[in-house]
Amino acid sequence: MTLKHFLQFKDFSADEIRHLFARTALIKRRFKSYEAYTPLVDRTLAMIFEKASTRTRVSFEAGMYQLGGSVVNLTSSDSQLGRAEPIEDTARVVGRMVDIVMIRTYEQAKIEAFAAHSRVPVINGLTDEFHPCQILADVFTCIEQRGSIDGKVVAWIGDGNNMANTWAQAAQLLGFTLHVSTPPGYELDLAKAGVSDAGCVKRFATPLEACRGADVVTTDVWTSMGYEAENEARRIAFADWRVTPALMAAANAGALFMHCLPAHRGEEVDAEVIDGPQSVVWDEAENRMHVQKALLEYLVLGRID
Repeated sequence: MTLKHFLQFKDFSADEIRHLFARTALIKRRFKSYEAYTPLVDRTLAMIFEKASTRTRVSFEAGMYQLGGSVVNLTSSDSQLGRAEPIEDTARVVGRMVDIVMIRTYEQAKIEAFAAHSRVPVINGLTDEFHPCQILADVFTCIEQRGSIDGKVVAWIGDGNNMANTWAQAAQLLGFTLHVSTPPGYELDLAKAGVSDAGCVKRFATPLEACRGADVVTTDVWTSMGYEAENEARRIAFADWRVTPALMAAANAGALFMHCLPAHRGEEVDAEVIDGPQSVVWDEAENRMHVQKALLEYLVLGRID
């Protein structure tokens, strides 16, 4: 089987993504029916965290155990990734001891270097540039709630960050439109996002304009991990980029609200929205585990139909 990694959303073809969604639906049904499914017995996942996380750790760890495998969890102090030894050497060593690696770190270049010297698949659990596992979960949730995402409109409100980059890649790959509204100075950079065809992305000066005609409205915290020094400046810049009931009302009837979490009510989203009937954030959070189980299965065992 050809070694594959999942470092950006566009590392997979549209057909591979659709396969993952089909497997996710099946694996989730089995989970909900208390039907054991353990294809990864005697397989080990190494998780390397330079950025702390609740959802990423729980979803990967619980998911790997549910698939019958085991998990080794390494924090930055445990792993010394790229500090005590070259990252290439760490990749060579860890890859001889486990079957698959998930890394949550800062620079995309670091995970790319690790993958280039790994003999086992590597998954991006988040970098400053991309968050592909989260967008897998988000798109799957859209499909689960509303059917095919083909031709749909997703409105991104807020920072042109790793989530926005990955939404742009997904839009180009899967055939939907991304409406983007960001404060001046925090724009989405399509070149950095790795998106060559800007036709799938439309920019709007205000959040209200971006939400018109949207089937999904989604956002993220104003200050992502690693940018805490900018917190006060961002509070000022992002003040008008809060998802409110008025923005949801501008979207299509039945539009979904999404957030990758953790959320700050009263900042990037009003409580009435995230805790309201259009919010699917809890399904979205749970689906992280299910799509990642399908991803682990695919990268370790190949395509199962």
